Amino acid sequence: MSQKTIGLIGGMSWESSAEYYRIINQETQRRLGGVHSAQSLLFSVDFDEIKQLQHAGEWDRLAEHMKSAAIRLERGGADFIVICTNTMHRLADEVSSAVTIPLLHIADPTAERIKAAGHKRIGLLGTAFTMEQDFYKGRLQQRHGLDVIVPDADDRQVVHEVIYKELVLGKINPESRQAYRNIIARLIERGAGAIILGCTEIMLLVSGEDSAVPLFDTTTIHAVAAVDHALKA
Repeated sequence: MSQKTIGLIGGMSWESSAEYYRIINQETQRRLGGVHSAQSLLFSVDFDEIKQLQHAGEWDRLAEHMKSAAIRLERGGADFIVICTNTMHRLADEVSSAVTIPLLHIADPTAERIKAAGHKRIGLLGTAFTMEQDFYKGRLQQRHGLDVIVPDADDRQVVHEVIYKELVLGKINPESRQAYRNIIARLIERGAGAIILGCTEIMLLVSGEDSAVPLFDTTTIHAVAAVDHALKA
């Protein structure tokens, strides 16, 4: 069976990009059998520079980084683009405009899975950029009709700092897991019937046992959707 070549923009952080690579290849082997693996290209950025530009609000400069990565992947033979991070989907339109191949947006397969499971009101965890800006919530609400709620300001700060001070460095702290459990519980009290793990590193910290409602892990959902697209006839 022929495969499309997956173009991965990674390194944001490499911890979650490694999960993308693992999931994509395991899912490809599961479907095709034998020693099959995914046909892919990975362009991995230096996250330190990306992180500094994010927190400085230098989104125009970040767009140039992302567009350059996408162009290199297209020139290398990628058939479609996957941005291996939720936050940088803030620049999804800029990335799409820089290449002629499609971009597989992380929010779309996530929303489809949520709707298929019958959920409407959902809690969103992610970086402050993802929780507070409209590029992600807005897509879920306007394109997919979901009711999205986010933690209050103090809880958003905790979620954000754990991501940038611990998870992107591969640090898994029990205290942070408990803090996330408490934040998830407060979202459930506000009516969330499910929770989106809307940062690709959060799956390293929490799992289904940490929540009384279903968790939708965007890393896994996005990676599996990439395999779906790559193997589609």
